Amino acid sequence: MPEDADHFARLNPGVWKAVSVAGLGSFLSQLDATVVNVSLGSLAAELHSSLQAIQWVTSGYLLALALMLPLNGWLVERLGTKRLYLICFSSFTLSSVLCALSWSADSLIGFRILQGISGGLMAPLTQLMIARAAGKHMVRVMGYVAVPVLLGPIVGPVVAGAILQHASWRRLFLINLPIGVLAIVLASFFLPADDNGTRSQRSFDLVGFLTLSPGLVLFLYGSDHMNKRGGLVLLLLSVVLLATFFRKALKDGPRALIDLQIFRGEVFSASAFTQFTVNGLSFAGQMLIPIYLILDVGMSPSAAGWLMAPMGLGMVFTYPWVARLTQRFGIRGTSLRGALIAFLGTLPFLYLSAKHFSLGILAATLFVRGMGMSAVGIPSISAAYASVRKEELPMATTSLNIVQRLGGPTLTTVCATFLGWRMAVVHSTGTSSAFTMSFALLCGFHSVLILVARRLPLSLESVERPSLTIDAARLESID
Repeated sequence: MPEDADHFARLNPGVWKAVSVAGLGSFLSQLDATVVNVSLGSLAAELHSSLQAIQWVTSGYLLALALMLPLNGWLVERLGTKRLYLICFSSFTLSSVLCALSWSADSLIGFRILQGISGGLMAPLTQLMIARAAGKHMVRVMGYVAVPVLLGPIVGPVVAGAILQHASWRRLFLINLPIGVLAIVLASFFLPADDNGTRSQRSFDLVGFLTLSPGLVLFLYGSDHMNKRGGLVLLLLSVVLLATFFRKALKDGPRALIDLQIFRGEVFSASAFTQFTVNGLSFAGQMLIPIYLILDVGMSPSAAGWLMAPMGLGMVFTYPWVARLTQRFGIRGTSLRGALIAFLGTLPFLYLSAKHFSLGILAATLFVRGMGMSAVGIPSISAAYASVRKEELPMATTSLNIVQRLGGPTLTTVCATFLGWRMAVVHSTGTSSAFTMSFALLCGFHSVLILVARRLPLSLESVERPSLTIDAARLESID
């Protein structure tokens, strides 16, 4: 296959320029989230606030992010990708400075919500820019872009620790300023100009926004507060709002905020379901495994956190190879093998929780699980983008990001509820059997992922793609 190998090696330098800007935005958002998450104790002490109140620095950001996510497709159609990205990145950088200037816990929370409003659009914009720039090379490009995104949570705690030891907490937010300015300058030069001739004049679906956005926010908040008063009520209210949106969107068709007709495509729906499941399994595992290490094995929270590192290392190791694996085994073959490896990397937890805990087995199985999970996501999302027309990319990006965001809390809530029920049942005999049953449930969801991956297309070449890559002349203009 010399021709295929040659074709695989060719990639316009303009693609890397555009993708580097997108990757910088993803890295900054991941770094920012991690730095803040590990610094909540210090922020509470410095701002004379309780930990319960200061945690809204994180929760407010995440909820604001979810609130804005449904607007991505409509705003891209109205403003254009480059203009919207520059607005979002400028707002994100400015709000970071405002966070550093905060005079109280309330002001910091308010500025973090403002940061979340701009940050909520950066993740789907990143995917959209990669899809447009990379085209049929998307698997290859995303494999490299994912690495700095994964490095954010690794670098974040180190950066936060160094800053808090030698400087004020305000530097936690000021580190975004030089990175943000650099990204804005690079985006101005490297991103292709927006095509004003294809700008959509679709009217804004206000009712859809007022049902979908609050529905997403309440779903995320209610899922995370199931064990608190009102959590279940908010979760049920979110289901009502989301059901109302779906009913209206099906009726409105292309006029809806999210055109649900895009899910009628067999490839796109299979890819979206895969994204929902793999994202849900990732979050559910990140919840279940540390709790097992703390409550059943008896480790400290900090030790449990460090012991999760092999899974991230497994993902970092695999991502750069995903493109070559996809070239050899195809979309379905790579995702299916990844799902099977992730399943095999979860099975040992049944032994660890039921029989005998081993640090070596834990590290090895987490590394294998990380390798498997990383081989599922990129091929499936590439298939989703390959299955839609060029003008549908903004809508596809918004839809996929919403589905991904719903997968995490859904499977996490199911696993957490099941674990709580089993622990109440076996309270008198110990927690080991409760964790064994919970890991069995997690393995069951991994089996679902294997079945879902079987529905993906064999390869990108087998997917009908009316138009995916950006115009060659526009790429040459940024070369």
